[in-house]
Amino acid sequence: IKLMKHEFRATGRIMGPLYLILLVTALGANFSARGILSTEYRFLDFLGGLLIVAFVAAIIGVCVVCFFLMIQRFYKTLLGDEGYLMFTLPASVHQHVWSKLIVSSVWFIATGIVVMLSFVVVAFNIDGLRAAVGFAVRFFRDLTAYYALNGTAIVLELMALAFLGCVAFCLQFYAALAVGHSFANHKVLCSVLSFLGLQFVMQLLSGGLLIGTNYNRIFVLPSQDAVLAMHSAMLTLIASTAVFGAIYYVITVLFLKKRLNLE
Repeated sequence: IKLMKHEFRATGRIMGPLYLILLVTALGANFSARGILSTEYRFLDFLGGLLIVAFVAAIIGVCVVCFFLMIQRFYKTLLGDEGYLMFTLPASVHQHVWSKLIVSSVWFIATGIVVMLSFVVVAFNIDGLRAAVGFAVRFFRDLTAYYALNGTAIVLELMALAFLGCVAFCLQFYAALAVGHSFANHKVLCSVLSFLGLQFVMQLLSGGLLIGTNYNRIFVLPSQDAVLAMHSAMLTLIASTAVFGAIYYVITVLFLKKRLNLE
């Protein structure tokens, strides 16, 4: 818990202001999109265009910073100079990895939510809000009426897949960094090569999994119920993502315990 608090405190100082900047630029883009800044003054028209560009740049910036911050925190605190101090703390390698993993996943999910919220802010007006709420109500009502419990199950499966995808995504980079820093020289280059190697191996395993499960026959049978096929595909994706994440996790922990070279 203390490790996670430290991570949230260190990363929140960066991500919090970035989220605020994104929402502010979204509000400015809203003014521009609604024509509030469209007047006979060219300066205000130019300002409105700049606000839209700033909003797009803010979205890209938030996503890029969130990604590189995830890598930088793992590298700096466990593989860099701070690694000597971190590994002297009364915490296991598993606790260190999980603290980084949970915090990174939370920020990925939070970034996705804030980006979607920013689009809502850009498109916000009273009539549009009413239309969006009405559409959402009708969509979930029809989904529940047609699919019954299957609609809820599909939503839960999508949420589980999104979360496991974030976890596996983080672990893939953690594993590559851990492998790369087991070498004495050219650690960054070795980390990049390790990432490419892991990606290649996992692509081979994914292809083998599809062939081994007879994917074409299982999921596209004309006689098979569409809802059952969707559940089967989602559960297969969830299971495969969890397996790949577990492989990355084992590699990360193993190399941090046995092969880490901090010199």
